[in-house]
Amino acid sequence: MSTIEQAVKRLEELRTAGMDVLWKPESAAEAAPAAPSPFLSAPPGAASAQPQTAPAMPPETTRRAAKPQDMGTRSKQVEIDLNKLAALGYIVPHATRSLLVDEFRVIKRPLLGNITGAASSKIDRPNLIMVTSSLPGEGKTFVAANLAMSIAAELNHTVLLVDADPSRSSLLERLGIAPAQGLIDKLLNPELDLSDLILATNVPKLAVLPVGTPSAQATELFASATMDLLLEEMAHRYRDRVIILDAPPLLPSAEARALSLHAGQILFVVQAGRTHQGTVQQSLNVLQDHPMVFTLLNQSRGPKAGSPYGYYAY
Repeated sequence: MSTIEQAVKRLEELRTAGMDVLWKPESAAEAAPAAPSPFLSAPPGAASAQPQTAPAMPPETTRRAAKPQDMGTRSKQVEIDLNKLAALGYIVPHATRSLLVDEFRVIKRPLLGNITGAASSKIDRPNLIMVTSSLPGEGKTFVAANLAMSIAAELNHTVLLVDADPSRSSLLERLGIAPAQGLIDKLLNPELDLSDLILATNVPKLAVLPVGTPSAQATELFASATMDLLLEEMAHRYRDRVIILDAPPLLPSAEARALSLHAGQILFVVQAGRTHQGTVQQSLNVLQDHPMVFTLLNQSRGPKAGSPYGYYAY
């Protein structure tokens, strides 16, 4: 691909993200590497985001409305209830800068660094991120949805948010999306086209895959070779795509343990002041052989939280 073609391709990515792009004949802007989070606990060797150089762009002074990213040729279009999400305290596009927005900018940076940086060659499926907790009610779905919204705001990534909690699914209800066929249906019937199940949304570069039809065989399906092949396809079908799995809690669910074998990175959510240390240790023992586990402290309100508003510290 020629330099001009690369520049045109980059321009279209920025237009899709709703950015104003100006012509810079021979200059290149470098993205400063993000500072390490004082709250997010990462395993040894986890990468920080790497500086990237933007190619020169043709003139463009008119802001264009961002369009949802094409996540598949036949993806159904759905509307996320952004007003409802905002009222519940979630990140939404074009929201004013807030503590929560900034915290998730810090949280996503090492995760993305492991996808695009030097560590990516050492991790199998680094763009497949599983979000889980020890027990229900610790905030894993809140974290998964906000992480997806934050990464969707990136210029170089698209996001597929997967409802992978067959027992206590709440993701679609929170997003204001009606139940639909999805992950379990694909596992039960591999002949289904994934593009027919993925839901494109009104949030640019964010798509959703529902958990689908309830099944008593969910544990066996999640541990199957069919699941492994499906996740492999999802992880590699689009190289710029980040897959976020809103997984079940680890301790009461066999599905979460099965999913952890497939994920390249795991974000383990712990609710401050509620989850006992022994419970956390038991969960970490389950994940001890996984090479890339991050822990996230949710709803920490003490003076060490680093959060003057008493909401979320990580």
